[in-house]
Amino acid sequence: MNAEEVKGFFSDRSQLDMADYLELEYYLECVGDVRKALAHFCSEQSTAQWSRVGVDEDFRELYGAKVISWEVLEELPELSYPVEQAAVGKIHACRVLVAHPHRNFGAKLPNLMTAVCGEGTFFTPGVPIVKLLDITFPENYLAEFEGPKFGIEGIREMLDAHDRPIFFGVVKPNIGLKPEHFAEIAHQSWLGGLDIAKDDEMLADVSWSTMSRRSELLGKARREAERVTGDKKIYLANITDEVDRMIELHDIAVENGANALLVNALPVGLSAVRMLRRHTRVPLIGHFPFIAAFSRLDKYGVHSKVVTKLQRLAGLDAVIMPGFGNRMMTPEQEVLDNVHECLREMGGLKRSLPVPGGSDSALTLEMVHQKVGGVDFGFVPGRGIFGHPMGPRAGAASIRQAWEAIESGIALGEYAVDHPELGAMLGK
Repeated sequence: MNAEEVKGFFSDRSQLDMADYLELEYYLECVGDVRKALAHFCSEQSTAQWSRVGVDEDFRELYGAKVISWEVLEELPELSYPVEQAAVGKIHACRVLVAHPHRNFGAKLPNLMTAVCGEGTFFTPGVPIVKLLDITFPENYLAEFEGPKFGIEGIREMLDAHDRPIFFGVVKPNIGLKPEHFAEIAHQSWLGGLDIAKDDEMLADVSWSTMSRRSELLGKARREAERVTGDKKIYLANITDEVDRMIELHDIAVENGANALLVNALPVGLSAVRMLRRHTRVPLIGHFPFIAAFSRLDKYGVHSKVVTKLQRLAGLDAVIMPGFGNRMMTPEQEVLDNVHECLREMGGLKRSLPVPGGSDSALTLEMVHQKVGGVDFGFVPGRGIFGHPMGPRAGAASIRQAWEAIESGIALGEYAVDHPELGAMLGK
C-alpha cells in the first residue's frame, strides 16, 4: 500500500457527516509502519480492494472506514499475547477512533458485527492484537431499532415495584430438579418476598424438565403466590434453544403462565433476540454466557460494554451481567460501565434493567446498591436464597429485610436482632 493509498483511509471528523458513520474505538498493537497498518485495518473491515483493475473508480469515499484520530500509547518490546504473523518491525500500542459508514451493512446486527469485529478486523496484516472498546451510534441509526419493549419502567409496572431494586432469585439446584420440586421451591421464595423466580441459564427444555411441564407448574405456583401475598410476581422461563424453536417455546411458556423470558443472547445470536422482541408479549431478559470468552482479556477481543449496548439495541428489557467481587473476575469499573450502558440515554430506546450478579446474598445487597448509586438494578442471588439454612422462603425474606435495613439506615447486625431470617445469614 503506497502513500496515496494509505491517505485514503484517514480523514478528519469535521470533513465527515458523522450521521453516516458508526464511531468505533479500538485498542490496537501495530507492527511496523503504524499509518500503513491502520490503513490496512480500515481497508480490511470495509472496502478491501476499492476499485477494479483498469477502471477509474474509488469506493473509499462512500464505503471506506476511516481513521479519524489515533494515538501511539507506547512502544512495546513484544506483543501482549503471542500471535504468529508475517509483519515485522517495531510494535506500537495505539488507541484509534474509526468512522465506519453504516451504509455498508444497514440496521442489521449480524452484518454490523461482521464488519466491526469480523475477519477483516481481527485478521489485518500488521495488526495482530485488537480490542473493540466501544461503539457510538448516531441518532438516525438508533432510530432503525425498536430496543426494549418494556424496559425498566415496564418491569416495575408489572410488579408494582417502585423506588427499590428488583429482587430476582435463581432456583437452586439449577440442574436436576423435577418440575414439581422446582415449582415448590420457587413458590416458597415468592412467599418470602421475591419478585422474580428464574430458571438458571443452563436449564433448558430437557426431557426430565420440559418447558411445557415446568412452565405449567410454575405458572400455577406464581398465581397462587400472588393470591396469598397480594403482590405481583414473575416467573422467568429460559427459552434458550435452537433458533427455529424459540418462538414455539415462547408461546408455550407464556400460555402456561411464564410472564418473562430468559435468553442467552450470544449463544442464540442477537438477531434471534431481535426476532423474539418483535414477537414477544412479555419482557425479555438476557444472560451472559459466552461474553467472558470475548471480553476477559484486557487487550484483546471485545469490551463487555459493547455487548451490553448491542443487547439493549436488540431489545432486551433487562441484562444480567457479571457483577461485583472476585467471584466474577470482572473489574469494578467494567461492571459499572455495563450498568451505565443499560441506563444512559440511547436515542429513543427505553432503558434496560441492569442485573449485576455473582454469589450475592443479603450480605452483599448494600454493597451493590452503593456501587450502582441508585435503585435501578436487579439483584439476583441463587444460593443466597435457595441455600438459606431456614429454606428458600426465609432466604427471600432475608433479602427484603436487608433492604428494609438499608432504607432505614440501620446496620444489618442491629436489624438482624429482631429478624431471624437475616440473622441466620449473618450467623447470629
